[in-house]
Amino acid sequence: MLITDQKLLFYQRCSRRTYLDVYGDFSQKDPPSDFLLKLMQDSFNFQQTILADHPYQQPDYPKRNWFLGAQATLNLMKQGVECIHKGVLLLSEEPIENIQSIESSSQVILLSYPDLLVKHPGQSKFGDWIYIPTDIRLGKRPKLDYQIISAFHAYVLAEVQGGKPEKSRLILRTKRVCDVNLNQRIPQMQEILTDCIETLQKQQEPEVFIARQKCNLCQWYSRCYASAQSQNHLSLLPGVTPSRYSRLQTLNITTVDSLAETSLDFLLNYPEFNEGVAAQIIQQAGATLNNQAVLRSSPENLKNGKSIDIKIENNSVKSVLNYLPNVLQRSPIELYFDIEAQPELNLDYLHGVLVVDRQNNTQKLYSFLAESKAEEERIWSEFLNLVWTYPIAPIFHFCDYESQTIKRLAKVYNTPDYLWKPLLKRLIDIHQQVTYWVTLPVESYALKPIARWMGFEWNDPSANGAQCVYWYEQWLKTGDRTLLDTIVRYNQDDCQATFHVKEWLTNFLENVD
Repeated sequence: MLITDQKLLFYQRCSRRTYLDVYGDFSQKDPPSDFLLKLMQDSFNFQQTILADHPYQQPDYPKRNWFLGAQATLNLMKQGVECIHKGVLLLSEEPIENIQSIESSSQVILLSYPDLLVKHPGQSKFGDWIYIPTDIRLGKRPKLDYQIISAFHAYVLAEVQGGKPEKSRLILRTKRVCDVNLNQRIPQMQEILTDCIETLQKQQEPEVFIARQKCNLCQWYSRCYASAQSQNHLSLLPGVTPSRYSRLQTLNITTVDSLAETSLDFLLNYPEFNEGVAAQIIQQAGATLNNQAVLRSSPENLKNGKSIDIKIENNSVKSVLNYLPNVLQRSPIELYFDIEAQPELNLDYLHGVLVVDRQNNTQKLYSFLAESKAEEERIWSEFLNLVWTYPIAPIFHFCDYESQTIKRLAKVYNTPDYLWKPLLKRLIDIHQQVTYWVTLPVESYALKPIARWMGFEWNDPSANGAQCVYWYEQWLKTGDRTLLDTIVRYNQDDCQATFHVKEWLTNFLENVD
């Protein structure tokens, strides 16, 4: 059994992914998304930038012939080469030369494939030098999973060179170099490695758990999501984290039905469900089970684990009070605002605004588009001109990115306070309002799941923010105008979706019994 550094990296994020990478049917994998391909290309480009500063030699061997790769790497290390790129390090209980097939061996074989092996003074079986493993990562910080893999390199390397490196290194974005504390990380790595080996040796597929931030870029996502849906899995409920799910399992609460029927006081006995979490996930299960929206308890009561502002009648939650907050009341003119950005360039290149004029029963979309970084100031000015055309109109948006962007652009372009600070008081975050007032039968409280449940649909169902990042990068490279047109349409749909959600929420609160 071959355990590679990549398998161990993925195992830390999802044991199921590593299992499927070994035993899964590859015809069931999703093709890599454009955004994933972009990340891979960005990582490669960054690596090439770093390698330009580190003259290196690379072992020469047939592709994926790890045995010959290890031999070629060992020869370079014996020669005392200053820097080795993509060296192959192998470790097993049995001598490697006695193993006929590394890929299919019943022995556990560890394969380390560090980006760099850098020569340092020290003692090894080669002489008065030793190698330090270094990985090049596109991330901005030394995440734990990076450090664990760095420790894995050092662990295998210690056996190969006959001397433990005193440290291993990560080179991060902006060329920041971080040393990894091997005394701390190697014991942690060994525990994870043992678990990984045991999981693969059992040949039993780990249970599915959908965690969208971790799962969205995985090529096994569709397979896992279909499995979760078929089981009506609790991980599809917002608020059910891995630790909370583990606790629910120990309490034999394994279905949406059983969670919906669980006593609030019962869950409050456990630390995973403090500060209103218990009330909210029980209510979430009920909303999902009945496929209906329900009024939430007030946040104050949720924090206390109480539910005194709602009552349950015929399996639905109804409000004791009928109250529409001022921020959700209809105004003569309303603005709906959404931004598209290119994070790598620190560029907000599209300000989309939907102007809803209730007096004249009209709607008009504005798209202020920067075709390059140089035009960001222009579209910021055009946006300000528009919103001050309607000086008392509320500005609705979804999540807090728009608020943060107004502050950033005002600072970057020295905008006078009177032109931007009053806008902050006009901003109304619809995501905040939705999650304050209602529990919905959705799998996520992002804009798309909410708006789709309420009946709205995008013109391009596959478009999303990450895809727009890719499209804009391609526009800068190719000048293909259709890419910009596609982004503008998506942004306009986001503005319309925000309006749709706000209208639904206002109507719901007006009509609660």
